[in-house]
Amino acid sequence: MSRRLAGNRPSSTQLSSASLRTGLNPTAKLFQRLRQRLTQSPQPLPEDSIPLRVLVQGLVTVGIIATDVAAADSIDFQGISLWAVPLSFVGAAWSGYRRRNRNIPVKFCIAIAMLLALAFFFVRLWTERNDTRLALATLLIHLQVLHSFDLPRRKDLGYSAVIGLILLGVAATLSQTLAFAPLLLLFLAIALPALVLDYRSRLGLASPSVKNGSFDLSPKRLGAVLLSVVGLGLAIFMLLPRMPGYQLRSFPVSSPIQVGEQFNSSTIVNPGYVQEGKQGTGTGTGNEQTGAGKVDDEFYYGFNSKINQNLRGVMKPKVVMRVRSQSPGFWRVLAFDRYTGQGWEISRNAEDQIQTLQRPDWSFRFYLPDAVTLNKTREVIQSYTIVANLPNLIPALFEAKELYFPTQKAAIDAEGGLRSPVPLSEGLTYTVVSNVPYRDRTLLRKSSTAYPPYIRDYYLSSENILPRIRQKTEELIATSPKALTTPSETALYLAQALKQRYRLRQDLPFFSPDEDLVEAFLFKYEGGYPDHFATALTVMLRSIGIPARLVMGFAPGEFNPFTGYYQVKNTDAYALAEVYFHKYGWFAFDAIPGHDLIPPSIEESQTFGVLKQFWSWVASWLPSPLTGAFNQIFELLGRAIATLLSLFTQGWVGILTGLGILTGISFLSWLTWSGWQTWRYRYWLAKLPPMESLYQQMLHKLATQGFRKPPYLTPLEYAQEHSDRHPPELARAIAEISQAYVTWRYSGVSPNIPHLKQRLKKMRFKL
Repeated sequence: MSRRLAGNRPSSTQLSSASLRTGLNPTAKLFQRLRQRLTQSPQPLPEDSIPLRVLVQGLVTVGIIATDVAAADSIDFQGISLWAVPLSFVGAAWSGYRRRNRNIPVKFCIAIAMLLALAFFFVRLWTERNDTRLALATLLIHLQVLHSFDLPRRKDLGYSAVIGLILLGVAATLSQTLAFAPLLLLFLAIALPALVLDYRSRLGLASPSVKNGSFDLSPKRLGAVLLSVVGLGLAIFMLLPRMPGYQLRSFPVSSPIQVGEQFNSSTIVNPGYVQEGKQGTGTGTGNEQTGAGKVDDEFYYGFNSKINQNLRGVMKPKVVMRVRSQSPGFWRVLAFDRYTGQGWEISRNAEDQIQTLQRPDWSFRFYLPDAVTLNKTREVIQSYTIVANLPNLIPALFEAKELYFPTQKAAIDAEGGLRSPVPLSEGLTYTVVSNVPYRDRTLLRKSSTAYPPYIRDYYLSSENILPRIRQKTEELIATSPKALTTPSETALYLAQALKQRYRLRQDLPFFSPDEDLVEAFLFKYEGGYPDHFATALTVMLRSIGIPARLVMGFAPGEFNPFTGYYQVKNTDAYALAEVYFHKYGWFAFDAIPGHDLIPPSIEESQTFGVLKQFWSWVASWLPSPLTGAFNQIFELLGRAIATLLSLFTQGWVGILTGLGILTGISFLSWLTWSGWQTWRYRYWLAKLPPMESLYQQMLHKLATQGFRKPPYLTPLEYAQEHSDRHPPELARAIAEISQAYVTWRYSGVSPNIPHLKQRLKKMRFKL
């Protein structure tokens, strides 16, 4: 039979002859066989649940929209959902309609389109190699849109749901506002019924219906589950620490910016004021001139090479940048060394006095000059996203050591201010790595007053400082209850004295042309605008031989614990006095009433920022003594945790010590928990009737031995099961206690409690 079949099989020569007779070459024949094999292969089982398909498409849609919303600051990504969402809907509807067909031509076209999408991804990856998140998200959206045209099986729908989840995760890393939160809740609300339908499909159950009551997750139950999940998630989110990020050296930076003109590092471009005869976009009149002027309502007046403090007016609040940082701080912009009587200027602002920096083509990193200090420092990484136009001055924590910026060149002036070839425009992102010094008051008290010549020449000049100012400064120092023997103590006391003795005045009149700002502040008006306090403190310190300069920048802003970003507004910009301590560097002092005397720095931490804000809300409802007690407890716990964590940074000895302490704490916690459980159990038994207590003790003892009583067994049935599991005497004890319990419980017969206690005691001994 086999020979007969073999004889009927055509040989390769016969096939070739047949191919020639039929007009088909061997290649065409091969494709024909391949097509026959594809058509004869078993058809994959399609997914017929329309609700599941709709919900999965909803997950994909939310993921695409969330990514688009989170990447709103990227021009290349804006509006991708406008075409991706409708096209994916069309693809999902078409693939659902054609789910029982093979659709081989469509799959072939999808494969080609995916290769093109991959090529586009590699091109974009090279241009955005500094931050690949948007490129990856774009690739994923392209693949999902193409994949939506081929969703016959449940497995394919699962792939789409996972893509939606990944897009949501990408959006979470990109999001800087709370606009992402509603989309997260919507995704969760869609995902819960989608998981139920997917599970039913795996079990082979029919598609549920809400009308006939077969839908396992009704709207009421869905709402309860959703609220439970959200509540539990918020509780965990509140308790989770916000640990410092950026453990890798790949920091967020915008796409490269090509600068056509020659970079003039001495030019500061502030959009609010007149520059080189050209009117800016603002309304201010206080650029480099003197005399009365008006403050621009959008742009801070202090970001310029020369500032005039004889300006009046207020700014309209608006967010100008978002900062993600390992620690809060004063986002320093620039500093001034020369006092002009009614303002300040940077004396070393010529192009040859400013150091121009250039980065390599293959990296966005600029190396900045190292600051020499004997003080202990800590590395702090900050990423800035500009959301409103700013001057070409780069905010950063002091002292910056690395700058990751999209231009080919940057500059740093003599006062440590960073400058860009172009103004900081909306959507720009850059990163700064700073070595922020700790403020050790003990070390600062030991600082020498033998200042080097460059400090004396620029920061101790008595030019434009009136004798009355020095006399007033010495009078204030004389009011100190103890002798001020060091510059640090003097600076602290003077800053505190200005806070307490002078007041903020919004009704301040303009200074006359020959009037000195500090003199008018101290003697005539006894106060002034916020920045006038910094100017007064700086000039007063110089008058008694303490080097100081005026520094401009932004306060940390409002920390958003849900996004991890500091929201910084234009109204957060203000001035501080920076004081020089020989061999330890510059440190800021804030004399403005209502501000902290020492600006926020690395000593502040937002690790448990959400928990801190929640406690502040709770504390507002509690009495002050109770709040104070809780604050002391939390402070002690915080110090203990900080001390424990610091051990792990002190080498192997510290790590072993920390592990030993953690082991001891864990053991004590286990003992405490076990004792608490035992006390609760005994307290519960003491409240029960004697017979009930005996029976429960017996059940507890048997449960610890692995013989837990099932709920569906009666006491006598449970005792009967133990008749052949234990020795006869032990089985009789179990049966006797169980019979006595049933008789007492249902017949009201009083049992012999002492006898049963003896039986229980012997049973425990034998178990």
